[in-house]
Parts: sequence; C-alpha cells; structure tokens
Amino acid sequence: MAKQDPQGKPRRGVAVLGAGMIAAVHRRAALLAGAEVTGVLASTPARSREAAEQWRVPTGYRDLDEVLGDDRVDVVHVCTPNATHAEYAEAALRAGKHVICEKPLGVSVEQAERMAGLAARSGLVAAVPFVYRYHPIVRELRARLRAGELGDRLLLVHGSYLQDWMLSPDVSGWRVFPGSGGPSRAFADIGSHWCDLVEWITGDPFAELTAATSVAVPDRPDAGGASFTGSGSGSGTRVPVRTEDSATLLLRTETGVLASATISQVAAGRKNRLWFELDGSLGSAVFDQERPESIWLGGPDESRIVVRDNGTGSPEQRRLSQLPAGHAQGYAQCFEAFVADAYAAIDGEAPEGLPSFADGLRSARLVDAVLRSARDGSWTKVER
Repeated sequence: MAKQDPQGKPRRGVAVLGAGMIAAVHRRAALLAGAEVTGVLASTPARSREAAEQWRVPTGYRDLDEVLGDDRVDVVHVCTPNATHAEYAEAALRAGKHVICEKPLGVSVEQAERMAGLAARSGLVAAVPFVYRYHPIVRELRARLRAGELGDRLLLVHGSYLQDWMLSPDVSGWRVFPGSGGPSRAFADIGSHWCDLVEWITGDPFAELTAATSVAVPDRPDAGGASFTGSGSGSGTRVPVRTEDSATLLLRTETGVLASATISQVAAGRKNRLWFELDGSLGSAVFDQERPESIWLGGPDESRIVVRDNGTGSPEQRRLSQLPAGHAQGYAQCFEAFVADAYAAIDGEAPEGLPSFADGLRSARLVDAVLRSARDGSWTKVER
C-alpha cells in the first residue's frame, strides 16, 4: 500500500523511467506534488540501483515488467531516450497507468498517432511537458491577447529558440543520432516548444511552412557525456552527424498570419532563449524565456514592461504565481505546476492548458512537415 499523506489519504505512487537530468526534474516535481516516488528504472539494473540510492527511493527496478507489475505505481513518468517513448508509454497505458511522457511522443508521426489514439481510448491521463505554458506571465499575455489588448487581429509573429550547448565539436550524446533521438534534433527538441507555445497563446495553428536545416558540425564522437553541459565531454570514434543543429522556418497560420522562427543549438552565449513577438493591429507583445518574469508591451505612442504580480492580472497568472512578486520564478516552477496539474487531472479536475498526448501528436506533425519541407525545398502543409 502507498504511504499516507498528512490528511490520511493514500499518496499517489510514481515510477520514473530514466535517471538523467530531466528525470531528476520529474522526480522533484512529483515529490512536491505530494506523490511517493516508488522507484526508478535506468539503463541497466545496476544503474537503477545506483539511481535509487542517490534519489533515496525504495526501488531500483530491473526492467519495465517490474515497474508495470508494481501495484504501488499509479503514474509512470517516461524520461528515457526518444526512441523508447512509444514502447514504454504504450505499455504503461495498457497496464492501466497514467503517463507523463517527455516529448517527442515517438520518433515518427505514425508512432505519435498510435500513442495519442491509445491514450484517448484508455480514459487515462496522458500528458506531455510543454511546460513553458506554465510561466505565469505567459498566461497573462494569453489573457490580454484574447481580451483584444493587441487589437482585433495579429499581423505578424516572429521569434527564435537559441541554445549553445552543441557548439563544441566534441559534444555529443544520444540525441545526436537518429536511432536513439529520432530524425530531427534541434527542431524536435526545442523548436517544438516554440511552436507549441505560440500556437497555444494565439489559438491560431500553423497551416503550412517552408523550412531549411543545417548541420554545423559534420561529425561528433559516437559517445557523449551529460546533456546540456557544452563541456566537450564526448569520447570515442567520430561519426557523421545526420540531425540538424539549426533550422529556419517561414510559416503561415490557418487565418493567414505570417510567422518566422530561427532554431539553433549552436548559438554562442544563448543558453535557453525562447523568444517571440506578437505584432497586432493595436500593439505588440514580447516574451523572453530567459527573462520569464515580465513581458514587453509595445504601442504606437508608448511601450511598457508588465511584471508578474500574484495580486493582479489574470486568474491564471495569479494561480501559477507561487512566490511573491519580485521573487523570481522560472523553469522549475513551471515544471512543478505542470506535474501538479497532471495529477489534478487524474483526480478529475480539468486544469487550463494541460498539454496532452494530442498536443504531442500535433508537435510530431510539425516536426514531420519541417523535415519534408527541408528535404523538398517547398511549402508544406501541416497535417491536422
């Protein structure tokens, strides 16, 4: 039986698949949401035991069957290399477990379609961490846009998502290789976040796009160190790189709004700069994820900065403001709020903006359109 919370109710049991950086983020968010982390499944039984000891959780699972056979487990968090997402998430859903699965759902549209269909039929909660939706000031911007503060229509959308952790030619890892990371790297990894956030805020999906991709480093080590360190820790034989370091996109929304985006993991000095501007008929708005406590609002006569305030603004801004104004919130709080909302959905609530496997499928279709356009050099429809 699961342990009891302070109110005497059973704690939700959570198993984490994966033991890397993002798995640790999932574990922390689960604990803060009141769950009991029953154990961890890593790449080998020995690594599972090591991670369980480091995390101070009861079980280092031997294999997936042991996870799914554990009656303590209500929710499975899938934080493993991309090529395993479909296998693990589908098995968990079939075993009656709720699932939180890192994106991409699968390494193909076909996998994502199958996963989203299974999730819908199961009636279980199946969520994908597009967590930038959970910045309180993003909720404020969305509310202001929909209230007409930028005008009755958007004229242009533009932005970028830039990182530099792949800049060194000696950095590598499983994300680099199609067999483990999938056919797209930079766009599937971070461009997907940019598109999800812009589409969710505007409510106007991208209908077609033309894209170009580039590989800045033609070969990298076939083994690498920890992700996102940029430390040049790769070792081993160098092999050709077949996934993109950068992508540029020109897009058009369903209502005809033109958009552009630049995506790169080799932009020196940019650590995690998800940035976009919405230019409307009355005003403009800018969000910068590296400065997540404010938005810039521009008008023909004046411009101003609006900062997060847990006492004013939209209800969703206030709901997600965990700390008093002036005490900076960031990515960790976004992730914690996302996991808390996923668990609330399991309890029958309907939190606003919770990204589901349907959103993961949408992302897979965007990735597919980018790859097809980059290959063919043409405008490409995005499947709905």
